[in-house]
Amino acid sequence: MKGLDTNVLVRYIAQDDPVQAAQATQYIEMHCTADSPCIIGQIVLCELAWVLESNYNQSRDDIVSVIEHLLQVGQLELMEPEIVWRALNDYKNSNVDFPDHLLARINEASGCTETMTFDKKVSKQPGFQLLR
Repeated sequence: MKGLDTNVLVRYIAQDDPVQAAQATQYIEMHCTADSPCIIGQIVLCELAWVLESNYNQSRDDIVSVIEHLLQVGQLELMEPEIVWRALNDYKNSNVDFPDHLLARINEASGCTETMTFDKKVSKQPGFQLLR
């Protein structure tokens, strides 16, 4: 079993650096299979969403589409995909960043009734509570 770092996944998706994109593509296509999928961790998803938005000016819809595609590709395995699906649905229907929603869903799955935050915008989302 192999894991993918954010920078490899970004190069594979963006195809913006000819050398690294070719290396990432070759690796993923040769080593990530349905029988032995490569793992994508939750930290990688958070970093991916941030990089796509910040560095590549991708819209919320574009980021949703990328993550949905990753969830559906048999050669890749996202950690706790059911949690990622829930967080992605929350993200689609809000103005809060994907990592915040993923954090709330991870905490919820761990038994947390709420996630405390100082972020007023985030605190309006289900699963969060503003710390005063």
